[in-house]
Amino acid sequence: MEQTLRYISLLVLAFLAVSNIECTAQTASSNQRKINKAEIITGADQTEKYLSYLKGKRIGLVANQSSIIGKKSSVDSLVSLGINIAKVFGPEHGFRGNASNGAAVSSEVDAKTGIPIISLYGKNQKPTKEQLADIDLMVFDIQDVGCRYYTNINTLEYVMEACAENDKELLILDRPNPNGYVVDGPVMTDDRFKSAIGIHYTPMTHGMTIGEFAQYLNGEGYLEKQCKIKVIKVANYDHDMPYELPIHPSPNLNTQQAVMLFPSLCMFEGTAINEGRGTYLPFTILGAPALKGKYSYSYKPVSIPGMSERPNHKDSVCYGLDLRNYDIEKLRKSRQINLSWVIELYKAYPDKAHFFTPGRANQDISAFDLRIGTDQLRKQIIAGVAEAEIRQSWEPELQKFKAIRMKYLLYP
Repeated sequence: MEQTLRYISLLVLAFLAVSNIECTAQTASSNQRKINKAEIITGADQTEKYLSYLKGKRIGLVANQSSIIGKKSSVDSLVSLGINIAKVFGPEHGFRGNASNGAAVSSEVDAKTGIPIISLYGKNQKPTKEQLADIDLMVFDIQDVGCRYYTNINTLEYVMEACAENDKELLILDRPNPNGYVVDGPVMTDDRFKSAIGIHYTPMTHGMTIGEFAQYLNGEGYLEKQCKIKVIKVANYDHDMPYELPIHPSPNLNTQQAVMLFPSLCMFEGTAINEGRGTYLPFTILGAPALKGKYSYSYKPVSIPGMSERPNHKDSVCYGLDLRNYDIEKLRKSRQINLSWVIELYKAYPDKAHFFTPGRANQDISAFDLRIGTDQLRKQIIAGVAEAEIRQSWEPELQKFKAIRMKYLLYP
């Protein structure tokens, strides 16, 4: 009888242990689901982590229309919270984000707050010693899209350089990279291809946030003197997460589809193909008049103030590809820039000698090369090299960059 009771007791204990393990596993699974479903919170929205650090200081804020806290402009929000914004520094497209690509932007005074707005895309791209003289702390809060040829990372370097030279600290309010899942394209390694749309030795898409890229600039010797930085990290974020931007980062990236296609379509700016500039569908359509009869989709680029005043093929009907409904998940799953479109349109273009537009005078460097960061891809396309072989030629430098990038990541 005693042995029977002991046996029953062991069975009960075993049942309770298994039940406890299952309960713990269910709780862990539930907690994991909560973590996975947690809302992404930008650095700017975590005011509890930096507001006290700003109090009592004269702040220089690098910002544009994408700089928001909640749904309000970061400038307005911080001023209402008692922060002394001494100056605002605006990048390409201006503080309001309403200047066309490449257009010089003048400095001004903000009509709403009376705060001076210093343009970093006009007379100077780097803050001057005089402009920083009455600043105690610089704050960088701009949405980036993860491409070498998107000039916000150039502005970041110039601001870091100015801060380092003038012993100013830079606080970065980090934001997710909507293209953070892709590290792809040729790595620029030759200074001959440096330009206003490419000054870093990275692939076409670098897969880093602004905070991570700032660490990369410091760590890889881009600055003569390292900049003292402090990063307010994005909460609940990793590079594979889809992230829909709450505000358009620039006039011609006016939809989420355009933001996601931008890494693949911006290279067309160095060709005879219009990439949707001069329409309200930029970076979602492609075409040229010379492709009439080869594609049925058509559109007409026109001058649009604040977006594209002089688009390629202005006032001419273009024929080509409509990518507005292209499944972006295909790009996400491939983790690659789409190379097939530029190969396809080159093959379809009747005047191949004029497909790639000129770049620098007296040099065999096209406008396409300056975006790509090398002339190799242009030459491979002309020679009819297969896409797989082209991609394989990127791999040695791409793998080196990926190893370097790993050192500076703040997120999985």
